[in-house]
Amino acid sequence: MIIIPAIDLLNGSCVRLVRGEYSTAHKVAADALETAREFIAAGAQMLHVVDLDGARDGSRTNAGVIEKLCALGVPVQTGGGIRDMNAVERCLSSGASRVVIGSAAVEDEDFLRRAVEKHAKAVAVGVDCQDGYLKTRGWRESTKVHYSDFVRKITDMGVRTVIYTDISRDGTLEGAALGGLAEVIAAAGGADVIASGGVRDLSDIDALLKLGVSGVICGKSIYSGTLDLKAAITRAQNYGK
Repeated sequence: MIIIPAIDLLNGSCVRLVRGEYSTAHKVAADALETAREFIAAGAQMLHVVDLDGARDGSRTNAGVIEKLCALGVPVQTGGGIRDMNAVERCLSSGASRVVIGSAAVEDEDFLRRAVEKHAKAVAVGVDCQDGYLKTRGWRESTKVHYSDFVRKITDMGVRTVIYTDISRDGTLEGAALGGLAEVIAAAGGADVIASGGVRDLSDIDALLKLGVSGVICGKSIYSGTLDLKAAITRAQNYGK
């Protein structure tokens, strides 16, 4: 299991939200690039970068910062506002190793299919849900699509990486959504499942290691100090030895 620290960008600033509510945005680091360098120094093997402006309104406000993050020497997976093939190609050509398709994966099946056919290893789908159902457009719009049904559908299409977020836990430090993750793993049919949201400390890392997810995205826990990134990486690397 890989530990993936998160950098969420809003108008160029490194922020965190609670349950995806933009009104809760608060700055958590002075500089996104310096923060990324600190994560890499602690042993991070990948960065998770979210363009919150892109997720909300499709703008490219943070494109320059993301390109600089992609040049730091570790793989970057990035999402937020990736809704067509031009956006996919733009992110990959800017240095991203993986693009995360969220809303468009729900709303535009043809686009998702084309993205997977062309860039299968470089495409992940964000499965963001609340009370069992997907939410889109920066988590502002509800759907009637159940997350387990959706995961089965997209992995049948060839999606190899699923990022599951229980919105009710995101930014809360209340613990990972183990029940939902277990369902997603079962529905994914062998595709990689990355957990996101709720992680507080090493006990959550231990629980996720036992569950068998391929990765975990950690944000608020690192910024608030309840999780030491280097210790979490060491724990994951030594699991089962």
